[in-house]
Amino acid sequence: MRSVWRGAISFGLVTIGVRLYTATEEHDFRFHQVHREDGGRIRYKRVCQVCGEEVPFADIAKGYELDDGRMVVVDAEDLEKLPINTDHAIDVLEFVPVEEIDPIYFQKSYYLEPDKAAARPYVLLRTALEKSGQLAVVKITIRQRETLAMLRARDDLLVMHTMLWPDEVRKPDFEFLDGDIEVRPQELKMASSLVESMAGSFDPGEFSDEYTVAMQKLIEAKAEGAELPEQPEAEESGEVIDLMTALERSVEQARSSRGGKKPAAKKAPARSSSSRSRSSSAKSGDGAAGKSEKAEKAPAKKKAKPA
Repeated sequence: MRSVWRGAISFGLVTIGVRLYTATEEHDFRFHQVHREDGGRIRYKRVCQVCGEEVPFADIAKGYELDDGRMVVVDAEDLEKLPINTDHAIDVLEFVPVEEIDPIYFQKSYYLEPDKAAARPYVLLRTALEKSGQLAVVKITIRQRETLAMLRARDDLLVMHTMLWPDEVRKPDFEFLDGDIEVRPQELKMASSLVESMAGSFDPGEFSDEYTVAMQKLIEAKAEGAELPEQPEAEESGEVIDLMTALERSVEQARSSRGGKKPAAKKAPARSSSSRSRSSSAKSGDGAAGKSEKAEKAPAKKKAKPA
């Protein structure tokens, strides 16, 4: 992987040199605009609306249009002079419980790799977050833009999630929110039963991207001149049923699909071998393996208490 940013985590008076790597990638099909007749690529020219001349990329700058129509040109030199203290730093602002941050704020995920000289304080911060069950709220500047972010421990790494600012999250304005919609007790009971019938433990490996598979088959078929795959016919919805009947049938369907078995009790997440080794090494002085296991479970007990 190629790092996209290099700087340091400012953790009190401790500085941890790190590199940032994009943690995710989208497996999507990127189509080009082409001429239907011969498959030729459609190209665009950068043409100035004022002089009508084609402009080379080196002569293109950023411009912000004001409400009165004036254009403010901003060069790279202007951006470098911005009075931002987080240009090459990840400033830790505070530590908060995991449940206090709404996922609606999350944007993109990054892996953090420590510099060789910073491995020890890196592991220290990661372990502290892991033991406390807290997240670190930070500020960072990426590509000339300061953003809010959070750090969390994931396996043996620190992971950073950039976040939206509060004013970037739209306020929902829907008509039904002003109404007084009543839910009948029997409907709520049946809905709760449906939730219980479909309960399980999240395993991302159990899900598949059917769209990507279907698109790959379509492209391969067209490339080879073979018969194109057809979409299966949709099942008829049948008669219109009321909400309560739909809930009852849904519960029956969910139970039958699971063989009539009750959902298994949720298990505590298994610790990785690396986590166990860290725990045992931290307790190697007292020789008590049982105490090490209790130390791993301590954060879960704290989460049960109100913040």
